[in-house]
Amino acid sequence: MTVPSGLAEGPIYLDYNATTPIDPTVTEAMQPYLSTAFGNPSSDHHYGHGPRAALDQARAQVATLIGASGGRIVFTGSGSETDNLAIRGTVLGAGRERPHVITQRTEHPAVLQVCTALQRWHGAEVTYLPVDGSGLVDPAALAAAITARTVLVSIMAANNETGALQPIADLARITHERGALFHSDAAQMVGKLPFDVTTADVDLLTVVGHKMYAPKGIAALYVRSGVPLEPVVYGGGQEHGLRAGTENVALAVALGTAAELASDDLAVGNQHRVQKLRDHLHDRLATGLPDRVLLNGPMAARLPNTLNLSILHATGHQLLAALPGIAASTGSACHSGTHEPSPVLTAMGLDTDRGLSALRLSLGRWSTTDDIDRAADQIITAAR
Repeated sequence: MTVPSGLAEGPIYLDYNATTPIDPTVTEAMQPYLSTAFGNPSSDHHYGHGPRAALDQARAQVATLIGASGGRIVFTGSGSETDNLAIRGTVLGAGRERPHVITQRTEHPAVLQVCTALQRWHGAEVTYLPVDGSGLVDPAALAAAITARTVLVSIMAANNETGALQPIADLARITHERGALFHSDAAQMVGKLPFDVTTADVDLLTVVGHKMYAPKGIAALYVRSGVPLEPVVYGGGQEHGLRAGTENVALAVALGTAAELASDDLAVGNQHRVQKLRDHLHDRLATGLPDRVLLNGPMAARLPNTLNLSILHATGHQLLAALPGIAASTGSACHSGTHEPSPVLTAMGLDTDRGLSALRLSLGRWSTTDDIDRAADQIITAAR
């Protein structure tokens, strides 16, 4: 598999959860729709036929990746927009007075902020479920939180920081038993592990291109047949009437191609290769820094590529500053020069020192054993 040119000369890339390099096959697939196949897919003439067929194919490729035999695939401009369409669209589409929404404390800001906006502008009530020390939601807590006014439950499939995998099928079943709809932001999970919307029984699912080797600026929302949604963008009726604006065919083709590549990767078990590399990195660090390395998040129920560690007696941001040969993320946020622990790790009950010591190391398609060994050597040396 061809390595993207952007990875050839730079630091060891261990930040795949932040964004993925664009696969060269994806770049190649986009090219005709940036030049010769320029037509508007809504045009009923020669120049519109090719782009319209490409859009249909891209929808089918995304649907195949997530096991969607029915429903709609709606292309959007980002994961944040997709979450807004799913959550705000469902709440407004329900048309209920004082609608109730349930989410969790460790959700992505795109979910948390739209919930806050619904409280502010539409009188919604929002329940934020706690998580345990591994970052997981208790299905019993969800069952206890649902009321007759609950219209939607939104729980991410996999956490972007720890990789924690929520029990989506159980949560969706409980939600449907009480008559509400279920949405999951699966930006981090889709493409890394098999996911089937029918088996999981979700009503709405967020898929994001730049988390799976497509460019930024393209995402998709799966909408189960019969789910009523109010559009976020009004206009000419594109995307099943849910997202107006002439479609960006090149980016849709990119997402469709990335989805097909992900399906191929999963079919040959590439996730197992990545998991072995992740575990090798963990073992190297734990051996090289005895009694200083603590795993944040579940040992088993997490993404195969994600390793969130606290290295005691070192802060994450200082450690990364001493590692110019590695591109990774910390578990803290910087506000006006002051570092604060990640809200995700704080919600899991981790103390401040452990939160500030966290590193998120996320692997991907082009991670190699040599990369992992060199990264481990550099981290151990810097931490010592």
